[in-house]
Amino acid sequence: MMEAFLVPERTVVSAKGDGAAVDVNRAEGRIFLLTLAITNIIEQESLDVSIFGSADGAAWDAKPIVAFQQKFYREEVPLLLNLTARPEVKFIRAHWEVARWGRGSETPMFEFNVTLREVPQEILAEAAGRVRAQ
Repeated sequence: MMEAFLVPERTVVSAKGDGAAVDVNRAEGRIFLLTLAITNIIEQESLDVSIFGSADGAAWDAKPIVAFQQKFYREEVPLLLNLTARPEVKFIRAHWEVARWGRGSETPMFEFNVTLREVPQEILAEAAGRVRAQ
């Protein structure tokens, strides 16, 4: 079962950026649980995190495959990434945008990470069986 960080733990950002490319081609399945964990912030700012795909790890899709909702607070948020309909995607990476408004410094600050965990095939088979039984 594949597990990886798309954004390493305790990453602190003050501007937009990209995480490292992660090879998902070696995963048994093509369905992943992503978790965005925001561990530190300052007030009056926003964080947008999206996931982009690539066939070769060099040229990236123009549009994200999936995106977390815009965030303003410390929290942990799950998101399902289903690549079963995108067999050409062999690499993924996180992209983030930050913004700040209001009083004080105009520079945003977020400490966060994004984890990737492959959903085991037996869980998917069990869920599909429950759906068929209903």
